[in-house]
Amino acid sequence: MRNKAAAGLAVALSVVIGGCGSGGSGSDKSAVTLWMYPVISDQAKNKAFWDKVEKDFEAKNPAIDVTVDQQPWDGRQEKITTALASRKGFDLVVLGPDQIPQYAQQGTLEPVDDVIAADKAGYLPNALTALTVDGKLYGVPVYQTITAPIYNKKLFADAGVTKVPETLAELKEAAPKLAAKKVAVLDYPGKPEVSLNQSFYPILWANGGSVFSPDGKSVTVNSQEGVASLQLLLDLKAAGGLPENTASKGNDIEGGALAAGKTAMYHAATALNADQLGAAIGAENVGIGLPLEGTRRVAFGIPGGLVLAKHSENKDAARKLAAYIASPEVAGPLAKESGFFSARTDVTIPDQSATSKEFAKSLQYAFPGDTHPKARQVMAMVAAHVQAALIGEEDAKTALDAAAKEGNDLLASGG
Repeated sequence: MRNKAAAGLAVALSVVIGGCGSGGSGSDKSAVTLWMYPVISDQAKNKAFWDKVEKDFEAKNPAIDVTVDQQPWDGRQEKITTALASRKGFDLVVLGPDQIPQYAQQGTLEPVDDVIAADKAGYLPNALTALTVDGKLYGVPVYQTITAPIYNKKLFADAGVTKVPETLAELKEAAPKLAAKKVAVLDYPGKPEVSLNQSFYPILWANGGSVFSPDGKSVTVNSQEGVASLQLLLDLKAAGGLPENTASKGNDIEGGALAAGKTAMYHAATALNADQLGAAIGAENVGIGLPLEGTRRVAFGIPGGLVLAKHSENKDAARKLAAYIASPEVAGPLAKESGFFSARTDVTIPDQSATSKEFAKSLQYAFPGDTHPKARQVMAMVAAHVQAALIGEEDAKTALDAAAKEGNDLLASGG
């Protein structure tokens, strides 16, 4: 029917009148409202894409009236919480794995196992696992993100390292050879504002560690695996393997040390990062590898899942829309326009770039991080102490013991 971002006042009134989007159109049609976010960064392309989704779906389902309501990323959590509590605003919304458990446990979401049942074998298993809570699927995967290492191949060759590091042990071994050329082997971003999912946690996971215990009742980042992971960073720093400002640097490629040839690789990059590095040093000098292996190989990557509100009055219509958006007909073009990946293995992405194809090889290792309801709060605590260790104020065990204590105090308080 309409893309709400472009429909103006008339649509705003329809939402007010329609509340949860069920029967509010004043017709016999089943109304479904989808809250979508700018996963396609180009606004014009984003609008054109979702206009087409609406038009094509309604042509195939004339009894269903769709509104795609474009929402900003800012204030996302608060608006979704309010909508679910007030039982109006959307029938479907895109959520990540770390957002779903709290709402599922509150009983405000509807399981969607039936939506993907017929095509379940075509989805990435780790995408389905990431969107599952207590054995029930609460999100229909419509896209997938992934990170992977990117390298300046020329710097490794100049240092006499003929094989770029594929493991944490090889990373440590290469550090002094590059340091002799005044190059830090790892472009580690220790600034606390950088998500640990793209800095410390991939190393922790590769070493077999985790932030929380399996039952989620305690913080275990100070495990033997955790301390070994932070000690690896400190050993790299001592060997000249990290930038001098590693404790305060971010992970921007443009204008950063990697683009300037002062560091040799970033272990948790995006495909966009690889393109940015190619623009700076020449695409022929950029290598893309699989996630660094410790006791296992793992990379941060999350699916975006279409979540169905429990309060929706047109659940069957909403399920049809979710299945359509997740279908190869839509998932392929969505991956192309967004720069993300499909959460399905049976989807062909039109005109997929060579860089994107290389990153796609890491999808099998995708891990969404800790989906604990307190994960973001605990991450801030861990980040502060990892930074303290990188500055030299705390050793690895002291830092992670302190972070774990603060995290466990948080869990005990219920805050």
